[in-house]
Amino acid sequence: MENENIAVGLDIGTTKIVAMIGKNNEYGKMEILGIGKSKSLGVHRGVVNNITQTIQSIQQAVQDAETSSGLKIEDVVVGIAGQHIRSLQHSDYITRSNSDEVIDEEDIERLCNQVHKLVMLPGEEIIHVLPQDFKVDGQAEIKEPIGMYGGRLEANFHVVVGQVSSIRNIGRCVKSTGLELSGITLEPLASANAVLSQEEKEAGVALIDIGGGTTDLAIFKDGIIRHTAVIPFGGNVITEDIKEGCSIIEKQAELLKVKFGSAWPGENKDNEIVSIPGLRGREPKEITLKNLSKIIHARVVEIIEQVYLEIKNYGHEEQKKKLIAGIVLTGGGSQLQHLKQLVEYITGMDTRIGYPNEHLAGNSDSETTSPLYATAVGLVLNSLENKHRTTPKEMKATEATQEEDSNEEMESSTPETAEEPKVERKRFFDKWAEKFKEFLDNAE
Repeated sequence: MENENIAVGLDIGTTKIVAMIGKNNEYGKMEILGIGKSKSLGVHRGVVNNITQTIQSIQQAVQDAETSSGLKIEDVVVGIAGQHIRSLQHSDYITRSNSDEVIDEEDIERLCNQVHKLVMLPGEEIIHVLPQDFKVDGQAEIKEPIGMYGGRLEANFHVVVGQVSSIRNIGRCVKSTGLELSGITLEPLASANAVLSQEEKEAGVALIDIGGGTTDLAIFKDGIIRHTAVIPFGGNVITEDIKEGCSIIEKQAELLKVKFGSAWPGENKDNEIVSIPGLRGREPKEITLKNLSKIIHARVVEIIEQVYLEIKNYGHEEQKKKLIAGIVLTGGGSQLQHLKQLVEYITGMDTRIGYPNEHLAGNSDSETTSPLYATAVGLVLNSLENKHRTTPKEMKATEATQEEDSNEEMESSTPETAEEPKVERKRFFDKWAEKFKEFLDNAE
């Protein structure tokens, strides 16, 4: 797979593992070349709990993707989620030695590196350090401080933290399948890239990705990620409840949920009944759809209330932090009937279902534009963006600007400030990815 324009995303979920191959077409939209899907056997609530089974599931998904595309997969971008992910807000500052010089990307990098040295709980590692807004010499609410004068540079950060062992296990599974790990991304961020528009991110929006094992939340306001959370409940818990409540096997419970399930009991009439074949010659079971939706409703309400609590914790009720664009639901669990109406009823916020078709080429089939594949599409998009940013020409351009900066020519540094931030943000994350790969290599 020599082509620079091709990228592979690997979504290791609790219920399914998806490998997706994509490339940018001439219109800048993403074209899906191949997709492979397998049942996820060794993952529980987003965390690997059986290495061998996970490796087999990854191999199966990758083989399917290779067969459908006719390409050989060598490296992948992996999404990370799971109940061990948590986020926190942190403020930090640096005092600059020479306030007569303008703030450059190195100052921001030094500030971000300082946050990376934060002491975490034992066994935890910082995954993302995302700057929110900056303060220069007490002047607040600065979005881009590069090119300004100032002695004290301060910033608020959104820090995402995860367990080292869980991240390492995912890395181990990917490497054991003979693949290179070209990057790691937080899954809520990947899903957000696939289903949210820039206008929504500016206005303020909460993305709720309901998966099999976990429900991921990402909140954006003014185009910046403000809050992330992973809630350890998903579609599997609903299936489990149906299984227990109706005394049937898991396979039947899942089918019932997908075909007849509804999150709103009032929609079903009392006389609507489904007959389920009995096991080994036993009598068939009859289940009323009203009872089925009551079971589903109870659990869905619990999940939505937990998510809404996180949205309140972010401060949605303050006028300044109001999420004008409301809520976007995505992931496999978002396909549950009447879920949109229930979410609007509980939260009082505008809600829509997010389909990952915003950045996809027009000829994509309806299966790949399903909310099921939002994370996989987002991972491929992220990878393509990073590859596009680090083309050889741009690498040279970056080096050139750095050399000019070191000459400290004030005139030449000002016109370039507009270009510098983009390079810096990605470069910093790429550096983190490299450090992380080294960390994985040393751990083996």
